Amino acid sequence: MTATGSVVQGQESAFPKAEYDARVAKAREGLAQAGLDVMIVTGPENLFYLTGQQTPGYYTFQALVLPVEGDPVFVVRQLEYFNFVANTFITDAAIYQDTDDPVAFLVALIDAKGLKGRRVGIDKRGWFLPIATYEALQAALGTVHDAAGIVEKLRVVKSPLEIGKLERSAAYVDAGLKAGLAAVKVGNTENDIVAAMMGAAIAAGSEYMGMEPLVSSGPRSGVPHGTWKRRRLEAGDPAFLEMAASHDRYHAALMRSAWIGTPPAEALDMMKVCQEVLDAALDAIRPGVACEVPHLAGQKIIDAAGYTDNFRKRLGYSVGISFAPDWGEGGILSLNAGVKTPLAPGMTFHLPPALRIYGRFTVGVSETIVVTETGCRVLGTLDRALVQVAA
Repeated sequence: MTATGSVVQGQESAFPKAEYDARVAKAREGLAQAGLDVMIVTGPENLFYLTGQQTPGYYTFQALVLPVEGDPVFVVRQLEYFNFVANTFITDAAIYQDTDDPVAFLVALIDAKGLKGRRVGIDKRGWFLPIATYEALQAALGTVHDAAGIVEKLRVVKSPLEIGKLERSAAYVDAGLKAGLAAVKVGNTENDIVAAMMGAAIAAGSEYMGMEPLVSSGPRSGVPHGTWKRRRLEAGDPAFLEMAASHDRYHAALMRSAWIGTPPAEALDMMKVCQEVLDAALDAIRPGVACEVPHLAGQKIIDAAGYTDNFRKRLGYSVGISFAPDWGEGGILSLNAGVKTPLAPGMTFHLPPALRIYGRFTVGVSETIVVTETGCRVLGTLDRALVQVAA
């Protein structure tokens, strides 16, 4: 520990202390059930969920040492310490300097806490766990067990406080897409559209997003995950817009499509199918139904329309806490064939059915939803129609 100066513990925390205490208690139950004595948490999303710590500086090493019994300890870089104090209610921080080897520092801490030789777990599927870090821990600690899924299981169903944050982010993304669609006009560039989207979402209240907007026009829109590149819009162009917004790291996302002039018949038909797919999937969502059911309902419509080859992806994915490089929680739960996990109230998803002719155009529409006791609730308010702009 070190002096906190005038920074008040938890002054910028996203939730009250009781919310984190409940999460940590459930994580400890999961550890005990897995036969682990301590878990080293390194993923920024899981760290945020358990402690409230958030920083764009997660490119440097940070970790929560969470034992089944005893106080948790947060390993944090000196530069991030006051950020940590402001965002969390954890009073035990182990601070390393830029001249330190953070993994050696962590191992020494585990030894000092009497945890060396115990059953230590770490999320082996974590994006921010380099192989070298894992090998160093294994060399120092012996067998390191896999704790993947222990925290993620807790994140699947959102609390009322979490859903409230998603509602806020959905309002921000509505503002962003509305502004972006208004900027689709002859003479504007893709950059103009994104500037309008980002400006409006941020003005509405959004913080930094976990991933950049996906915006493309003309033939560029027919390439999946293409994004803005200064192209100037012309008469006859399609425009594809998708973005997320964030409130306290909770993300809602939205996709809409536009066309300058009269769209070709195939684009109109594809858009009609996307609308039908989204409607069918939303109708299929209710507690107890397997996650694959909404996907299969949509896939059936796509196949019947003859667009199987134009749609080669899952229908939806979980949304909630995100840091770059993603705005979703798709690594936790997907609406996809073969996913038998039953839907439950409080789960939240982004459903983005899109159809494309590769290299020509993409059309699509999406919603972010929360599963309710009887079905689902759409969080956005934007009209789903293909926006047709005068040439």
